[in-house]
Amino acid sequence: MSDKASTRKGRQGLGRGLDALLPDTERSGVREVHVDRIDPNPNQPRQHFERKALEDLASSLRRHGIMQPLVVSSAGDDRFRIIVGERRWQAAQLAGIERVPVVVKEATNRETLELALVENVQRADLNPLEEAAAFQRLTQEFGLSQQEIAHLVGRSRVSVTNTLRLLALPQIVKQAVIDSRISEGHARALLGLPDERLQVRALEDVLRDDLSVRQTEDLVRRLLEPGRARSGASHKDPNIEALETEFRRALGARVSLRPGSRGGRIVIQYSSDDEFQNLYDRLVGRT
Repeated sequence: MSDKASTRKGRQGLGRGLDALLPDTERSGVREVHVDRIDPNPNQPRQHFERKALEDLASSLRRHGIMQPLVVSSAGDDRFRIIVGERRWQAAQLAGIERVPVVVKEATNRETLELALVENVQRADLNPLEEAAAFQRLTQEFGLSQQEIAHLVGRSRVSVTNTLRLLALPQIVKQAVIDSRISEGHARALLGLPDERLQVRALEDVLRDDLSVRQTEDLVRRLLEPGRARSGASHKDPNIEALETEFRRALGARVSLRPGSRGGRIVIQYSSDDEFQNLYDRLVGRT
């Protein structure tokens, strides 16, 4: 089979899902390999593995063993490189498991990235910025169109486009997404602002006031009103802002007022145990 035909067949397989690309274990054979002979996938799109989740998986592996083999490629000198299953490999090491089941599959760098991407997307293991970086690599290094990437991961082309747009955000906003302080929906809303200064300023409002995605979209619309984006005028009622300032001076902490149709909420934020203790003492009358 020609390389072009092989690529086309592989791409069709990816469109049908991860299982379509994995080898037939009965035909290819499952073997056990020492964990020290396995290297991580340099094309792994996932950069963040939560320690608690890995420990939970390690506990499960101790009780039940590894039910699904890792998919690896030969790296020469009796070594192997992970294509699919890096999380299981890491958890096996935490669990003290020395040998793991693997299926050996030969794959190009692009196929390795595609397989790892599909696995993570199907399991919802990637944060939006990791997805965007993987999509960008497939576009820039391997020449895939956004439509082809959409077919690969089972998304719409518009979804892929919107995810790629996240890479244009300033780093402080990207980090807020990575840290799960804001959602992808918040980040997409902030992309509606014309420059990084406004995006960062709006992010501060979102975090301070714990705005929902819908409220963030409303904030962006207000900031885009004629003259407001240029002046950076606040979207809040000046009376509310004045009250917040008085609360902050009295309590020595960030305070947000959120009036509603039936009452409202006062949100007091603290960033350390000492700041919390200071707030507690002030509020219960110990100072």
